[in-house]
Amino acid sequence: MTTIIRGGMVVNGDRAFRADVLCFGDKIVALGEDLEAPASATVIDASGQYVMPGGIDPHTHMNLPFMGTVTADDFFTGTAAGLAGGTTTIMDFVIPAPQQSLLEAYHQWRDWAKKAAGDYTFHVAITWWDDSVHADMGTLVREHGVNSFKHFMAYKNAIMANDETLVKSFTRSLELGALPTVHAENGELVFQLQQDLLRKGHFGPSAHPLSRPPAVEAEAANRAIAIANVLNTPVYIVHVSCAQALDAIARARASGQRVYGEALAGHLVVDDSVYRSGEPAFAAAHVMSPPFRSKEHQTALWHGLQSGNLHTTASDHCTFCAEQKAAGRDDFTKIPNGCGGVEDRMSVLWDAGVNSGKLTPSEFVRVTSTNAAQIFNMYPRKGLIAVGSDADILVWDPDGTRTISAKGQFAKGGFNVFEGRTVRGIPTTTLAAGKVVFHRGELMAVEGAGAYVERPAFSPVSVHKSN
Repeated sequence: MTTIIRGGMVVNGDRAFRADVLCFGDKIVALGEDLEAPASATVIDASGQYVMPGGIDPHTHMNLPFMGTVTADDFFTGTAAGLAGGTTTIMDFVIPAPQQSLLEAYHQWRDWAKKAAGDYTFHVAITWWDDSVHADMGTLVREHGVNSFKHFMAYKNAIMANDETLVKSFTRSLELGALPTVHAENGELVFQLQQDLLRKGHFGPSAHPLSRPPAVEAEAANRAIAIANVLNTPVYIVHVSCAQALDAIARARASGQRVYGEALAGHLVVDDSVYRSGEPAFAAAHVMSPPFRSKEHQTALWHGLQSGNLHTTASDHCTFCAEQKAAGRDDFTKIPNGCGGVEDRMSVLWDAGVNSGKLTPSEFVRVTSTNAAQIFNMYPRKGLIAVGSDADILVWDPDGTRTISAKGQFAKGGFNVFEGRTVRGIPTTTLAAGKVVFHRGELMAVEGAGAYVERPAFSPVSVHKSN
């Protein structure tokens, strides 16, 4: 199947230029002005629009068993929603239960993901340690294309990794050419603060942000970065939400350490007033970790993206419906943590970032696609409009508008943290593997059409290369 996108402005992470884009099968085969194409080719008119690489969301949770329930979006509905919003590849998380084999968990997630409509790949969490974990990490890197491992410094008595596990896993990651990633919150402090709040009679969701103040995130980020520094290991900090954690990243990078940071679209535009609405169900719907912060922290995160100390933007898509959130009606610590966003990340970032002048179109492409592809070793297959790259392509209308609403979204869960926000800048057409999967509001996602993306290990030199 041949498709040609005509008349658009191609925007990559390094430059923009006018060109037609010719795709054959699932690859881009030619770029240039006034390209010839077979008469049978599908023609997409991109006049007055941008043509950009498909978004890569480096942090999602589809079909996740968590806190006694399972997320509302599975790999089909979640990836389909992503395609509607311009995200063509997700990076999800295999999270083994304590004492569960990493390989067993990995194969379980691979089975769940067979129904994905877009491409997908996995980080694998290290939730416990013994010699079998050491061995399984090697198998995952060498035989299954996993080159990143996740470490939760939060969620005590569940999946929290202690310092011994961090040291052993970081060391093993370096040996294998894999990148350690970290959820930075001090789980011991969070647990203590939660118990203190409950003892004082604070049972509602407004207590959630009080149990996870910026200081607990900053401590964990500093500790993870210090461990990585001693071991000479690069490290990637997920969902950075506060100025103090960003400062830790900036200091480390200024001293030459290889530290990468991720921001969530939600943390960039939604503030902590949502927990003080007076409506417990509304506040509970916003319970995620780290929680939404004050506007001062939002300003710091934008500065982090502009300065290059934050490299990627994600959604942390982890949807739960109102009935699931209600499990914590009388105890905020039992509210399933998570919010949606895979469908809206790209438009929210464009509207709040590019339209405000905080980001250029090329910077937008870098933080929504190219940087993730480079950091996790999918580039130039992903994150680039170039000959030989995957035909995962967005035709983007910078003047198109959409008002975000749970009623009109493709994602499940029945709630949207961006509810009522009108964004300017939307995808008119999404191509995944060369096929049109979304066009002007119509979603044509196909269950099982997505492919698993293997990510080769880094060499001992390239894993240390500064981004």
